Amino acid sequence: MDLDHPAVLFSGLILGAIGAGFFIYGKKQGRLDCLAVGVVLSVVPFLAHSLLVLWGVAALCLGGMFAQSRVG
Repeated sequence: MDLDHPAVLFSGLILGAIGAGFFIYGKKQGRLDCLAVGVVLSVVPFLAHSLLVLWGVAALCLGGMFAQSRVG
C-alpha cells in the first residue's frame, strides 16, 4: 500500500470496513455472494497501489451485487 498518498490510505480503510461488513453479513446469512464480495473488498486495499484500481474494483463488486439483486 502506498502510504505517501492519504487518499489511497483512507480509501483502503473505508473499503476494508465495507468489505468486513459484507463478510460478516454473508457469513451470518449463509450468502456466498456477499461473503465473496466481502473478501475481495477486504483484500484489494492490500494489493492495489492506485486509487483508480481500488475504486474500480469496488465499483465492479458493488455493481455486480446490485445487478444480482435486481435480477434474482
